Amino acid sequence: MTEATANKTVLARALDTVERVGNKLPDPAVLFLILMLVVWVLSAWLSTMSFAVVDPRTDAPIVVNNLLTGSSITSFFANMVSVFVGFHPLGVVLLAMLGIGVADHTGFIKAALRALLAVTSKKLLTPMLLLVGIVSHSAVDAGYVLVIPLGAVIFQAAGRHPLAGIACAFAGVSGGFSANFVPSALDPMLQGITQAGAQILDASVILNPLNNWFFTSASTLLIVLAGWFLTDKVIEPRLVGTEIDGDLADEPAMEDLTPQERKGLIAGLASMGLLALILLLTALPESSPWRGEGGDITAFSAPLMQSIVSLIFVVFIVPGIVYGYVARSVKSHRDIIEGMTQAMAGLGYYIVMAFFAAQFIAEFGRSNVGVLLALEGAAVLKAAALPGGITIIGIIILTGLVNLFVGSASAKWALIAPIFVPMLMQLGISPDLTQAAYRVGDSTTNIITPLMPYFPLVVVFCQRYVKSTGIGTVVALMLPFSVTFIVLWTVFLLGYWGLGIPLGLQASYAYP
Repeated sequence: MTEATANKTVLARALDTVERVGNKLPDPAVLFLILMLVVWVLSAWLSTMSFAVVDPRTDAPIVVNNLLTGSSITSFFANMVSVFVGFHPLGVVLLAMLGIGVADHTGFIKAALRALLAVTSKKLLTPMLLLVGIVSHSAVDAGYVLVIPLGAVIFQAAGRHPLAGIACAFAGVSGGFSANFVPSALDPMLQGITQAGAQILDASVILNPLNNWFFTSASTLLIVLAGWFLTDKVIEPRLVGTEIDGDLADEPAMEDLTPQERKGLIAGLASMGLLALILLLTALPESSPWRGEGGDITAFSAPLMQSIVSLIFVVFIVPGIVYGYVARSVKSHRDIIEGMTQAMAGLGYYIVMAFFAAQFIAEFGRSNVGVLLALEGAAVLKAAALPGGITIIGIIILTGLVNLFVGSASAKWALIAPIFVPMLMQLGISPDLTQAAYRVGDSTTNIITPLMPYFPLVVVFCQRYVKSTGIGTVVALMLPFSVTFIVLWTVFLLGYWGLGIPLGLQASYAYP
């Protein structure tokens, strides 16, 4: 046995162990319920203690709220409905899937994929899917409900394992969350939080919203190359013996388009292009209602950015309907409603999990336990007073660990930026570099935490093809991506810093 074979065997055994242990965990819905009960007990215990770390939201020592008091419990029941209905990923998934469901039901999506496969080499499917996943960040959370399930369809159509397609797409959409050469609403949102943190120490600090753009653009190539290797050489070989037994296991192979289907596809794509043109023409004027205050079109508060999911619904349902009538795959409006109904029916399990996930996340935030973990970790890092490079590595690792408990990128950065940014400024490290380090740590562990709001949806996507898929299966699939990404991306950032390549517009490495 060669050394390479032995290494692969060790890796395969380790991943198999992760999968077995993970799949012994309770159903995700029950897991969220158990975790919520644990948080309740922890909150009651920790609320009796005093902590020295200061909560940046109140400028007072952090206080853990006891969730087992009478008022807390009655508040939990009083807000149960609003917490569930207000769970952000739920609305995103349901609305987007209504439009995508019609496009899938009429055959528009499959026709487009068949046309794409006809002109794309099978060898390039992996990097293409990773790149599409990375670019999808510009559309906020669209990648989770659009790119990931399409990854399975594309891989299966090419004779490859659909779970490898899901893993590849998930790695691009979520693992490479901060690798994107297309500016998105995330850039000004994080920049605003970083600037506020820097101004705690120096009120004159002003940062450019694209202060990490050059670095995130260069990171795109790193994530695509690393994800390509892992998908083809690690993930897919491991799935060779995994039987496809789900509801979509027997989907027919994608054949060449018929003349009628080709006409429908051309008409559907033309309608999609027309919608894009209308959006462009209405968004270009400086007085456009799509723009936010000051005419900024990429600001998080801009109507265009807030309408991304709604636009996805329109951009898919219209071409889906046009394709259906031209290709004669639908006969009346009842077929369109049937497509929506089927899409919602397929999300029944996700809705159940979303209910429990919403309650857990709300209680976790209400308790302040997650905030305490983040602040205590940052305090330890500050007290260590390590050299600049080691401190950057520490911030990346700490952010990755905190990411396992606090899923929202903006919420997490709002908590720790007031600590990290001024702390590193005192060490001579610029806010731009601190933000870049945060983005690396935040991206790389998204794909291995079941507490990430979209993680249960990925489990559902996998179960369509392999019924036995559980939390452990998905974690084992994504762990190689997570570990590789955080190591390579950290080295890449340190090398980028060492070479003095600009991080972005008006960015620096040193302060002052």
